[in-house]
Amino acid sequence: MTDNDSIRITPLAERPALIPRLYEINDSWPAFTHHEPAANALLSRVPAEFPQYCVVATDGDRVVARGFGVPFSTGFDDREELPDQGWDRVLVWAFQDQGAGRTPTAASALEITLDVDYLGRGLSYRMLAALREAAGRQGHDSLLAPVRPTAKHLEPRVPMADYLRRHRDDGLPADPWVRVHVKAGGTVEKIAPASMTVAGSLADWRRWTGLPFDGDGAVDVPGALTPVHCDTAHDHAVYVEPNVWIRHPAGPRTA
Repeated sequence: MTDNDSIRITPLAERPALIPRLYEINDSWPAFTHHEPAANALLSRVPAEFPQYCVVATDGDRVVARGFGVPFSTGFDDREELPDQGWDRVLVWAFQDQGAGRTPTAASALEITLDVDYLGRGLSYRMLAALREAAGRQGHDSLLAPVRPTAKHLEPRVPMADYLRRHRDDGLPADPWVRVHVKAGGTVEKIAPASMTVAGSLADWRRWTGLPFDGDGAVDVPGALTPVHCDTAHDHAVYVEPNVWIRHPAGPRTA
């Protein structure tokens, strides 16, 4: 589809030639997030293996945004539709279920990433709508999303539950990205307290962040939603990121 701002958003299944170009985007993800084990092993496979759940935005010949989603199955092995392990868990389940030939019962967004030059143009709303439509085309009633609140990194020591209780005077969430989801029709369901986990040696963390990591305890890292736990005696540090489960109706938004 097109509009007067020249940005075109389409299901990735309709434009598979763009798959190799999805990471041309100049994004703002913290460097340490690229060392999350599930992401390292599986995320790059999502566009090729689940293109019907993914979308891409272009401006002329330039790729300016990507949106990834996956299907998964619930209702067995004590699986929850909204697991506490959030992003990590549904990504792994998607590939487990694909390999086992299971019929999907749920769909989850994984990320919406915009080129930094295209922030502030309302593109995030359009990408979210496109992911909802993609899930609807696959027969799902809702699209789940383990959301990473974009301003939470400014207050890493504030518990996520306290952070989510903050609202503006108009009743909408104070966090900008959570607010986008709610304004688009999403419902905040629960916190995923261990949605992503990144562990490494202290040398790893020094390389990823430029910080000394020379003392025990909590370390505030730019871009991290919670402190990183540093253990000098055992030469490791661990980051456990909470996300927020939000449920959207799948398909086009209705007034």
